[in-house]
Amino acid sequence: MQWRNKKRILIWLLTVLFICSIAGYAFAQNEVLYWGSSGTKVRAVQQKLKDWGYYDGAVDGYYSGKTASAVRKFQAYHGLRADGIVGSKTFSALGINTPPPKTTYKVSSTGSIAYVGNDHNVNLLARVIMGEAADEPYIGKVAVGAVILNRTKHSGFPQTLAGVVYQPLAFESVSNGQYNRPLSSEAVRAAHDALAGYDPTGGATFFWNPYKPVSRWIWSRRIVTQIGNHVFGY
Repeated sequence: MQWRNKKRILIWLLTVLFICSIAGYAFAQNEVLYWGSSGTKVRAVQQKLKDWGYYDGAVDGYYSGKTASAVRKFQAYHGLRADGIVGSKTFSALGINTPPPKTTYKVSSTGSIAYVGNDHNVNLLARVIMGEAADEPYIGKVAVGAVILNRTKHSGFPQTLAGVVYQPLAFESVSNGQYNRPLSSEAVRAAHDALAGYDPTGGATFFWNPYKPVSRWIWSRRIVTQIGNHVFGY
């Protein structure tokens, strides 16, 4: 009797998870940004438009008049309906992918449901790793991913992966669009390892290439290690 009750509960939980994943998929597929929207997707749109000279306002994640005007200019230039609304076609023209978050689960031998991973997070992290560390050794790629994730746990940074990635001027590859380059299997594997907790930096929240011109401020950080061409610190 006890096993049958556990089995019913397990089936119910799996059903709920399935329904939620379908609802989440539909919501993400139909995501549209317009005047009054806010969040990381708005910030991503603003950053793209700013990089390409259509927008001169703040990259603050709030969709208002200046953002709508910039979107209309972008749409008109690219032959899209200039309505100031960011739908799937405008997202695509901007080079911003909007795949639905895909969360997977596994059932343990005890019948509990354990979180496995989120494909959207893997994709986003791998893109920044590719943009920032494409020519670095594998451990250097993991280290860059670890720094990004460490920032989500630090009070001085946004608390989500998307928030950290799209924080204004945080990563050069995001600002210049290099994070949209095709992904390598090594970058994806490094993202998986970083998300799994592998951190060869020991908790660093900054990295930079000391052989390239960088802000003088960054040298005030305490360096803890060097991996490949990057130094890592706090």
